Amino acid sequence: MQSSRNRAAYGFLAPYLLIFAVFWIWPIISSFVMSFQNTRINPWTFSPGANWGRLFSDPAFYNALKNTMIILVIQVPVMITLATIMAVLLNSPLLKAKGLFRFAFFAPVVVGEVAYAAVFRLMFNLDFGIVNKLLNAAGIPSISWFAEAPAAMALLIIAVTWRWAGYNAIIILAGLQSIPDDVYEAATLDRVSKLKQFIYITLPLLRPIILFCVVLSIIGSMQLFTEPFLITNRGGPGGGTETLGLFLYRQGFASLNFGYASAIAYTMAALAIAISLLNLWVGREPK
Repeated sequence: MQSSRNRAAYGFLAPYLLIFAVFWIWPIISSFVMSFQNTRINPWTFSPGANWGRLFSDPAFYNALKNTMIILVIQVPVMITLATIMAVLLNSPLLKAKGLFRFAFFAPVVVGEVAYAAVFRLMFNLDFGIVNKLLNAAGIPSISWFAEAPAAMALLIIAVTWRWAGYNAIIILAGLQSIPDDVYEAATLDRVSKLKQFIYITLPLLRPIILFCVVLSIIGSMQLFTEPFLITNRGGPGGGTETLGLFLYRQGFASLNFGYASAIAYTMAALAIAISLLNLWVGREPK
């Protein structure tokens, strides 16, 4: 009887397992094998140095890695901090029309990527962009957001933060709402200030949720492609905003060097896993 139930269960799972094997497991294995092949010649030949040897001596790879790390180190902490503040404000009992505000903060995620990139390009345009007009009104000279690498990098960080801060705020808000009110009531009776309640009660209880958001943000930063491709015109100026995701695209789909692109992809995955594990270790619960 038990064996027939097992067969029935695996029978129902079989279509999903087959699709998973064909479209996930096999491409992963095939890509890994491809990273050890020279795909610039026909037929492809086994040549680990053609890709992995080039990877660790390629200035373009280190430039993309540097840009990705700059975005990760600056943008992720800023975004998570803003998301936490937004979540606290959205959870405030003084706030009216909470549903409207929650939708407004989450809306950037559902905006089309091409549309949102076009809006940012218009807003930060040197001649008629609203951002430079506001800077001029404040007595600050116009900034060439698309012609100077530091300014273009700042623009990317602003755009990514705008798009994903609300998404993370909603996740953190769910964690805030799971904290029992009794904890805050007891702290209030003990005359603990709201600031101390936030530091010593809210943040420690939110630690797993914040770590979850940080890990998701790290993975997203390592894969960043849309913003440098659409907003800063394929990583411009002069590769100043080229990320690993965009570098992979250039090698795989522009240069058709699939072996090298596979090596880049596995390096990105390894870096994302290593940084995420390090973050989880640093943020682990003290024993």
